[in-house]
Amino acid sequence: MSTPRPTLETREEVMFFDTDCGGVVHNIAYLRMIETCRTRLAALMGMDLRSMSETQLFPVVVRTEIDYRRSAKLGDWLTIRGTLGELSKARFWCEFQMIRESDGAVLVTARQALAMVQMPEGRPVRLPADWATRFAEA
Repeated sequence: MSTPRPTLETREEVMFFDTDCGGVVHNIAYLRMIETCRTRLAALMGMDLRSMSETQLFPVVVRTEIDYRRSAKLGDWLTIRGTLGELSKARFWCEFQMIRESDGAVLVTARQALAMVQMPEGRPVRLPADWATRFAEA
């Protein structure tokens, strides 16, 4: 039985360490916020931090595509929306939008391709067989 594609929202307040001296967010800070959302999205897919630590099976980012549309600034509250996108036998994509809460502006859109890797060997493995049906688009 298929369920809706996993989707999650996280919130972040832009802090001093996220910005340059002009109070504008650094590009790496956006990636940190996406990482937090993606990690929590993975938990919805059965890959919570404890399970990954126990099984030593990890989703590893192999590609990031990001479009910076507008800048966030110090003190802005951002909503990061993440959703599971495309699935193949060996990779899956997660898609993200970062929205400034005060005006609803889309600041960043991004997508990341991930592969499953068995550690400590660093061996790529196929995605779980049930994902194709479990996360089929409705």
